[in-house]
Order: sequence, then structure tokens, then C-alpha cells
Amino acid sequence: MSAHHTYLVALGSNQRHPRLGAPRGVVAAAMDLMDGDLGEVVARSPIVTSAPVGPSLRTYANAAVVLDSELAPHDLLRALQGLEADLGRTRQGQRWRARTIDLDVVLWSGGIVATSDLAVPHPLFRTRRFVLGPASAIAPDWRDPITGLTLRHLHARLTRPGRLPR
Repeated sequence: MSAHHTYLVALGSNQRHPRLGAPRGVVAAAMDLMDGDLGEVVARSPIVTSAPVGPSLRTYANAAVVLDSELAPHDLLRALQGLEADLGRTRQGQRWRARTIDLDVVLWSGGIVATSDLAVPHPLFRTRRFVLGPASAIAPDWRDPITGLTLRHLHARLTRPGRLPR
């Protein structure tokens, strides 16, 4: 009997796909392909637009899903990488360059994974509005196992206005 797992997966695209069109369409298609093939998508965030990170100049479409799956974390990682390849992602060249699709395991119901090929929680998610905005919209009470803070709280910390100078 397989174990049941729940994951928060972040999706991003900033490159057109020849069949799926603009990045928003690629993200929507990836959500659909995850549902059934990798498990059951039980929550989908709205797709948001965000500025690029790193050298890419293209605007991103970002979203998040909550996925219930029988796949263990490393099996899900391999399945997500297979889906990325099916959608035209190549993993060569400069880091953070334009990409058809990027799928990241952000959180897992089992807590923490720390291996050479997978880190859950995702090491940078606490500093990224394009992850925390969509994630807190669909799983606001999910707690980060490292800080103990909810996604709602992490998002509020990241987006709160700074103090005004005196």
C-alpha cells in the first residue's frame, strides 16, 4: 500500500510554447497535466504575472497548486522534471534563463527533505513573492517546517510596507 502525500508545487513560465501559446497558457496546461498524471490537484492558485529573477528579461506567469499524490518526494521530482521536458524545458545553459516551464516542490506534508538533488522546503521560497503570493492564496495555513510560520504570515512579512523614515 502506498503512502499518501500532499505537496505545494510552484509553477512558472516566461517562454511561449509552440502549441500552448503564451506563458499563462503553459502554466494552465501544466496544472491540467499534473492533475491525474501525478496525483490530484486539490487547489489551484490564480496565475499571476511577475518580474524575472536573474538575467532573463521576460515577464513570468506564476502559480501554485496543492497536489495530493501517492508519489514519494524524489519520485515526484522525477515526474515533474519529465513533465518539464515534455513541455519543452531544457536544463542546459545559464541558470535562471527563459524557460517554457519550471516546476518546483516547495513544501511537502512529510516535512523536510535534504539531499543532493532535492531540498524541501524549497530553499528560496520565503524570499519570493511570486511563490508566496499564489501559495498563500490556496494554502494560507500551511506551516513552513523550518520557521513554523504559515504561508500567510511569510507572505505578509515579505510584502508589508517598510517603515517610513522619521
